[in-house]
Amino acid sequence: MLALSIDLHMQSTAGTRERAVAGVTTGLIGNGESVTWRGRHFGLMLQHTSKITQYEPPTFFQDVMIAGLFKSFEHDHRFQEKNGETVMKDELRFSAPFGVLGLMAERLVLRNYLTCFLLERNKVVKQVAGSEMWREYLSKSESL
Repeated sequence: MLALSIDLHMQSTAGTRERAVAGVTTGLIGNGESVTWRGRHFGLMLQHTSKITQYEPPTFFQDVMIAGLFKSFEHDHRFQEKNGETVMKDELRFSAPFGVLGLMAERLVLRNYLTCFLLERNKVVKQVAGSEMWREYLSKSESL
């Protein structure tokens, strides 16, 4: 459930000032629910709406873009226990619009940018999950 925390997502994307502006905007998000994010990427304020399309707690969930600049955007989040620790694996599938120009942008810029974005975000998630800080996110959602 920690991975579905809107508040944790906003903390982990502070570098882009990403904020939930529509749909579920605080607490936990669940299956079938959506959230619209607004943040600064490449110097532009961009908006991206994702819907949780698969939810199999505590090991898997998927969010899919339903509105935004990408032609397609699917993000799988997998969790498994290994040697007493939780291993998190992200798999991101996306395609840019604009045909050949979009394909060039994917290869030259977007893959690396999105990989770095997720790695930075996951550092914060790991820090929270590996400490007692995770309790703060659950207690926020329980008080709603």
